Amino acid sequence: MKIVGLTGGIGSGKSTILNEFKNLGIKTYSADNVAKTLINTDRKLIDSIKKVFGNNIYKKNKLDTKQLSKIVFQDSDKLKVLNSIIHPAVLNDFDSFIKANDEIYVVKEVAIIFETKSENAYDKIILVRAPLEERIKRVLLRDNTSTDEVIKRINNQVDDSSIINKCDYIIDNYNLSDLKDKVTQIHIDLIR
Repeated sequence: MKIVGLTGGIGSGKSTILNEFKNLGIKTYSADNVAKTLINTDRKLIDSIKKVFGNNIYKKNKLDTKQLSKIVFQDSDKLKVLNSIIHPAVLNDFDSFIKANDEIYVVKEVAIIFETKSENAYDKIILVRAPLEERIKRVLLRDNTSTDEVIKRINNQVDDSSIINKCDYIIDNYNLSDLKDKVTQIHIDLIR
């Protein structure tokens, strides 16, 4: 089974592309969505997060993600620590996902492939790109946050230009109407 990594900066449209693969009947995995579940359900993970960020980072047994974002996107060392806590839990969950599926390929959406130096874990990598202004607009609509906060998050991610040569496919997500065709072309190539 091929493992295809789907990556791109915040607001680039990774989830939209992932849904296009789902529509083709491909098994997909969203590392971000799994992480959002695990940070509120996995006791070991919760304890590790509290140990680093304090018990008050959880309100009514739910991680205060707004507070955590303010902390980690102002301190790159704390972001690295958070990733080192969450990343192994997501990897374990993904291993279970792989064992439960027998497909030609699966697509794993993960924002931080290159930041975690895990690119060798993928047979192919798809990079999703979109104009900066569009990405900011999408995140503002989705996350109910400030422009400054979005820019801080973007600045903590690798720049597309530094990884483009390491990716097998590039999807420029400017126009929703042609995304299905772009995904279908990649799908055809992957099943060959």
